[in-house]
Amino acid sequence: MLSEDGFLSDRDTWTPELARALAARIPLVLEEGHFEVIAFIRAYHERFHHLPTNRLFIKAVEKALGPEKGNSRYLNQLLAGAPVRTACLIAGLPKPPGCL
Repeated sequence: MLSEDGFLSDRDTWTPELARALAARIPLVLEEGHFEVIAFIRAYHERFHHLPTNRLFIKAVEKALGPEKGNSRYLNQLLAGAPVRTACLIAGLPKPPGCL
């Protein structure tokens, strides 16, 4: 079940196949780099029980995946110019606070 904004209502129903279907609506074809970021943000949400701001997201990705992936240029290109929103949408997480 999706919210009116297209976000998955129950993160526990998420699967990689569902992520591909959600991404296709953007449209975005998921590759290995996408799944690295998806795994990261799902683990972040599980650990901290909240979603990061864009700036915190970039810093946390840098710490976890290295500077070549933890920078705004890479994440904006990978995630259609809206890194946290797009990552949450395809990762089956709630819509980030303050996100349009």
